[in-house]
Amino acid sequence: MKFINYLEKVSGVDIFGLTSLILFFLFFSIMVIWVFKTKKKSFQEISRIPLDNN
Repeated sequence: MKFINYLEKVSGVDIFGLTSLILFFLFFSIMVIWVFKTKKKSFQEISRIPLDNN
């Protein structure tokens, strides 16, 4: 039996796919907004952290 046959027997399986798509879209949107709202100086400071020996 193929995996799709098991999924067809589970009730409400379509809501899991839709929920995961919505969660991914929300996370991606929030990250894009955060990147554009954060100042460039903050990214420069964060990028220097691995190189600092303090």
